[in-house]
Amino acid sequence: MSEPSISDKPLTRNELLKQGIPTLAGHIAATLADPAAECFSSDDEQFLKFHGIYQQDDRDRRKIAKHYMFMIRGRIPGGVLSAAQYRVFDDLATRHGNGTLRITTRQSFQFHGVVKRGLGPLMKSINDALVDTLAACGDVNRNVMAPVVPAISAARQEVYEDARRVSEALLPQTKAYHSIWVEGVQLNVEDAANREFVDPLYGKQYLPRKFKAAFVIPPSNDVDLYANCLGFIAIIEDGRLVGYNLAAGGGMGRSHGNEATYPRMADVVGFLPKDKVVDVARAVLTVHRDFGDRTDRKHARLKYVLQERGVGWFRSEVEARVGFRLGPVRPFAFTSQSDLLGWHRGLDGRWFAGLWVDMGRVKDKDDQRLKAGLRAVADQFPGVEFRLTANQNIVVANVDDAAKDAITAVLMAHGVDVARQSTRMHQASIACPALPTCGLSLAESERYLPGLVDQIEGVMAEVGIPDEEIFIRMTGCPNGCARPYMAEIGFVGKGPGRYQLWLGGNATSTRLARVHKEMVKEAEILPELRGLFVRFAAERTPGERFGDWAARTLWTAAAA
Repeated sequence: MSEPSISDKPLTRNELLKQGIPTLAGHIAATLADPAAECFSSDDEQFLKFHGIYQQDDRDRRKIAKHYMFMIRGRIPGGVLSAAQYRVFDDLATRHGNGTLRITTRQSFQFHGVVKRGLGPLMKSINDALVDTLAACGDVNRNVMAPVVPAISAARQEVYEDARRVSEALLPQTKAYHSIWVEGVQLNVEDAANREFVDPLYGKQYLPRKFKAAFVIPPSNDVDLYANCLGFIAIIEDGRLVGYNLAAGGGMGRSHGNEATYPRMADVVGFLPKDKVVDVARAVLTVHRDFGDRTDRKHARLKYVLQERGVGWFRSEVEARVGFRLGPVRPFAFTSQSDLLGWHRGLDGRWFAGLWVDMGRVKDKDDQRLKAGLRAVADQFPGVEFRLTANQNIVVANVDDAAKDAITAVLMAHGVDVARQSTRMHQASIACPALPTCGLSLAESERYLPGLVDQIEGVMAEVGIPDEEIFIRMTGCPNGCARPYMAEIGFVGKGPGRYQLWLGGNATSTRLARVHKEMVKEAEILPELRGLFVRFAAERTPGERFGDWAARTLWTAAAA
């Protein structure tokens, strides 16, 4: 096993904070109990992330004053909630948030617009529902993803259980979370035991940056596996889960103008038997812990370790930590990454309904009252499950024959038509929240993309390619939360009304897009796309998708 190299560069501020208060308690509970405090200190703002909380402010109101609010993200392995748990999230969004639930691209729910006085009650209610927010953010393993659709394979439940086991195995062990959010007690950070606390897995400084893990069952790549630090590709033989191909080193985040940062697809490293999945997950995480860059947070993800040290080195390092050799990669193939929408019968004989959620925002608007409709389903059918997808949609699962038509009627009464939900282009588009909540956002995303898709559909109809499906993803900054670098068309915010344009991802999320234009203004987007669509309509091969055409023609032209 290799020894980590020692850098002569200074550690980042975050590393020093973690060293100083390794329990991650900060002074959160004390500030929480102070009615005069509207926000937390800049140090505690970093500790809050480990508890699943981001301190934000309403950027639409900054000209008046800073109006502090909080985003809270649940840890929901595989995105599965019971009807009772869903009701708790729905209640809390109404009582303490902005009245909406936001489905994340990591199969979780986020609350937005929570003010400080509602933070404690919201967090305690989540924990009372046997869900938590621990490690949903911060320099630790984030929410572990898994397939949600039971029609994929009879092994789905087994893969889901493995995802839950990995999620539990990679949790930090600090007692600060329970102390603050369940007991309401501020840990004494000066106590010797707290100052010397060392997490048995993460050590005293945790990870250099965030760590993301996912499970997938081919042929569906519905979790965008290659965008994760750690991936387990289920290998099914004769209907039986025999193990996983290990993938590692993916990640989307980058910074404009910094060539040392870039999106990267994970490498498929080798095969492991299913009973070794937790051991391998721990080993991969500790490689990141020991070799990640702690002197530059923009260069601190696991993907840079693999890129710079090599896949062969990484494989040997993992094998040394688990005490066995990985086998050769087993054959697999991906054919899609879309969600199944509408009603479908699973292999267990029960029904599930895939529901499109515009930009992942569960809310009531005009004549479509999705939030109220889903709540009515949870109230009237307590045996169903709610499963959140990586494409920001929701699946109502575990439905028997008798309940199927009744659920359809309940949703229809709230303006949600299970059979006819939206256009193919809207269903294939996702965005990050961006403004006004995210402090990192440089441009609009969630509020802008739906209207832009309407306009894009109009342009496509004009040039003779209506009803075409193109995966479009937009983010307000280059961190890539909506995975724009894997899209057929990706928009990455560079400033107010300005975007970097990426083209050439594919329908299976197995190919990175490339920069087509460094910057397009909002007024230039449709003319730029119109020219591309005219060429696409004339030059495409039979059945060719836009992303494949872009990679075949535009990349070749750029190389020449």
